[in-house]
Amino acid sequence: MGPAFLTMRGISKSFPGVKALRAADFSVARGEVVALLGENGAGKSTLMKILAGVYRADEGEVRWEGRAVQFSSIQEAQRAGITLIFQELNNCPNLKPLDNLFLGREIFRGRSPFLDRAAMRRKALELFELLGLKVDLDVEVRRLSTAIQQMIEIAKALLTDVKLLIMDEPTSSLTDTETAKLFHVIRDLKARGISVVFISHKLKEVFEITDRIVVLRDGENAGEVDPRTGTMEELITHMVGRALGSFAPRTAQTAPGAEVLRVDGLGGPPHVEDVSFSLRRGEILGFAGLIGSGRTETARMLIGADRRTKGRVFIEGAQVRIGSPRDAVALGIAYVPEDRKVQALVLPMSVRENLTMSIHRALLRLGAFFSARKENAVTDAYVAALRIKISTREQPVNNLSGGNQQKVVIAKGLAIRPRILILDEPTRGIDVAAKAEVHRIVSGLAGEGVAILLISSELPEILALSDRVLVMHEGRVKAVLSREEASPETIMSAALRQPARSVAS
Repeated sequence: MGPAFLTMRGISKSFPGVKALRAADFSVARGEVVALLGENGAGKSTLMKILAGVYRADEGEVRWEGRAVQFSSIQEAQRAGITLIFQELNNCPNLKPLDNLFLGREIFRGRSPFLDRAAMRRKALELFELLGLKVDLDVEVRRLSTAIQQMIEIAKALLTDVKLLIMDEPTSSLTDTETAKLFHVIRDLKARGISVVFISHKLKEVFEITDRIVVLRDGENAGEVDPRTGTMEELITHMVGRALGSFAPRTAQTAPGAEVLRVDGLGGPPHVEDVSFSLRRGEILGFAGLIGSGRTETARMLIGADRRTKGRVFIEGAQVRIGSPRDAVALGIAYVPEDRKVQALVLPMSVRENLTMSIHRALLRLGAFFSARKENAVTDAYVAALRIKISTREQPVNNLSGGNQQKVVIAKGLAIRPRILILDEPTRGIDVAAKAEVHRIVSGLAGEGVAILLISSELPEILALSDRVLVMHEGRVKAVLSREEASPETIMSAALRQPARSVAS
């Protein structure tokens, strides 16, 4: 690899109550793919936002193509050839994919003030074909899955004259198939001399796609790992400062109990056609499938967040009507959504307020008086259990890293102590140590009798945790596999339009 054309030296940055970076160093050579790793709150995103003009460093120097720079805006960094794809999506939800893609980069008809929408559409289709993605260009982005919205962000970056592309958790909502397509794009960019900074908590992917791994811990450099010769254990030790226990599947789980939930013929075209399944006490039912298969839409219809046109829902044998998420919570159903920023958090409010907003009734003393002591105790317990990095429980959620925001959402769902817990991409954006803790918490809840519906794009997560795996394709159930029958091969076979089969009831 050639000499660095980006160097960052001695970068420090503080926020109220938090020292995010402490004299951190980072460099990238032309055509190099560099991973930037660390636990949530390690300073990865902050360092890249300083490079991309979002933040200004308190101390240190950035040199880009041989000259000292200090970009004052994202636009200035983009003009220099640096594009950052944020972990939090920046699409305009009320606009269609084409308008989002070309916002600020519109193509006009010659010198006229009129848009050349045909040319824009052709370019968009070319980009999506490059990414191996089919996108409905005629619906509002808010109606598309988080995964497709993420791919639109990647396509948007490829429209620029990019020299250095920063990808912050680009595969967090992608399945293995979509991730493989993205990696093909990254290799193509590298062959064209374009550099990539790859931030991810999926360590296997990091070893597969990167040339060098740089680790931050508590805002400082914690070492580097060569993906060709280094080991996963070495990398984890750099990240967390200690060796981490095994990521073994659930062990010694008890057999699931009586049926808690039954869904019969749930539908709401075009995303969900005819979905039926059951869920038992103490069972983890994994939902697998490709982007657009209808997993999230099924969960949202189940809790009353999206309108359904047909189907019945039974809880403990009795048919119930769920017309809104409030009805679902009243019935003991908690939902942890995949999009924390839009669907789960009130960003200006504190960690305490977000975590306990669904359990105010449980925090009453003598049935009438709100107990701040109970609220603080609940908050502190979940902050400790999920290792949420905060300076105080009154810290605004907006000031937390993306991964710590996600853990607040999970804690919020667990706080209602549900009998049915729906987890939609629960470890999206969470570091390797926290992911292991979340897995242990999920297994523990199942052991206590909670019925869990787990939606995940990570097959290892589905296979490690699930008692059964339901596979969806184009809004329909294509297979229900027992734990013994579930494998990457059987799941992907069902997800790729193979005939439906049911191995486990």
